[in-house]
Amino acid sequence: MTVFLSIFIVVTLLAIFHIIMYGSRASRSLSWILILLLLPILGALLYAVFGINRRRIKIYPLKETTRRKLYDFELVENDVADTKDDFPSVKGRKLANLMRKSALFPAYRGNKVKVLQHGEATFETIFTALEKAERFIHLQYYIFEKGELLDRLYEIFSKKIKEGVEIRILYDAIGSFSLPSKEIKRFKELGISIYKTMPLRYGSFLFTLNYRNHRKIIIIDGIVGFTGGMNVSDKYIKSEDHLGIWDDTHVKMEGPVVDGLHRIFIKDFFFASENENLLKESYLPQLDKVGDTVAQIVSSGPDSDHPSIMQQYIAMINLAEESIYISNPYFIPNTAMLESIRIAALGGVEVKILIPLKSDSWLAKHSMMASFEELLYLGVEIYVQKDNFLHSKLIVLDCETASIGSGNFDHRSFEHNFETNALIYSNQVSQQIADDFIKDCESSEKLEYDTFKNRPFKQKLSEGFARFFSPLL
Repeated sequence: MTVFLSIFIVVTLLAIFHIIMYGSRASRSLSWILILLLLPILGALLYAVFGINRRRIKIYPLKETTRRKLYDFELVENDVADTKDDFPSVKGRKLANLMRKSALFPAYRGNKVKVLQHGEATFETIFTALEKAERFIHLQYYIFEKGELLDRLYEIFSKKIKEGVEIRILYDAIGSFSLPSKEIKRFKELGISIYKTMPLRYGSFLFTLNYRNHRKIIIIDGIVGFTGGMNVSDKYIKSEDHLGIWDDTHVKMEGPVVDGLHRIFIKDFFFASENENLLKESYLPQLDKVGDTVAQIVSSGPDSDHPSIMQQYIAMINLAEESIYISNPYFIPNTAMLESIRIAALGGVEVKILIPLKSDSWLAKHSMMASFEELLYLGVEIYVQKDNFLHSKLIVLDCETASIGSGNFDHRSFEHNFETNALIYSNQVSQQIADDFIKDCESSEKLEYDTFKNRPFKQKLSEGFARFFSPLL
């Protein structure tokens, strides 16, 4: 008992010292200290895995850290199109400049953008595009699951490999943990280069477990790109459990902006494969203008200098003059984002938030609800989608700029995950997304302040408990 107590004291003091020195914010630091005290040893282990802000202390203990940052310099030096400002408003230009400095990619003119909603229609569009591939196909997904969609990909890839098309696949080690090894084997047997990102290995397990590659990217011949929130899972085309069909948003892009999206894949593939550098003209063709839409890629991860996804969302809220629409399954804003929403609501900006009624995480669901009473009091409109599981990650600024991607409104997406969003500076596209958002709100349940504040004590207690453990999210 004496030995255990000594270990507990030493480990706890070391963890508290680290929190004091490198904690990202006071409230979160206090939560971690309480967890350390309430959960002997386990609390320290949880902090080591989920709590350390490796961006803040400039340490990301994976062997390729320095190489990833050096790789970014090549990324910055390769602009493929005229990027002269051409935005619907000054707000767009400010946002684009911020993201250029924070996430490295400029905004490009001359793109064609198509918004994709609902699983069946989205994957039919993706399959049609894949079948037209002539040179190479690059895919990256957080989740690959056995099912109809994976079988369809296998059929298409079997055909394309015979036609001489190169195919490369990335999947996340945790997100695709349920994918049977025999499925991976049959794709490899076709001649496909397939690798897992952030593998769990001896010696780096504690440092990689919490850092996931959450991106969803497809590149076809370097000229067509897809990104958004959908994974390769049958959950998007049929109901498999109590959550129902997963309702999500994706985007198809053509034009110069595809270059930025492709470079993200190339970087991740290089460090997953450990040997194949695709930064070559044969994979990065000169992209001509094919439309009139300005678009920009925003990416961030634990190795980024800035939390770009968080900065993007806060900037969009702060720039709003008329409206800000947010759809997200994990709306757990940090202090800075909550304050931005407060200011926007108090300043007369129409703030609407759409979330799912059902959730795949009890902790996430109750953490979301912990901030609702105050937001409702300030005039924020919160809608709950009942039928299916809302999984879209989108935000629309004044119906003139929209973001679609993989980034959630939670600490995990801001600090721990590799994420990618597409920023679309277009009144037409943004208005389309806004109109669909409003339709979804009209068919959802609107939370009323007077009713919500009188919710059962048990629910309030659950929210408080979840808020306490929100650092784990």
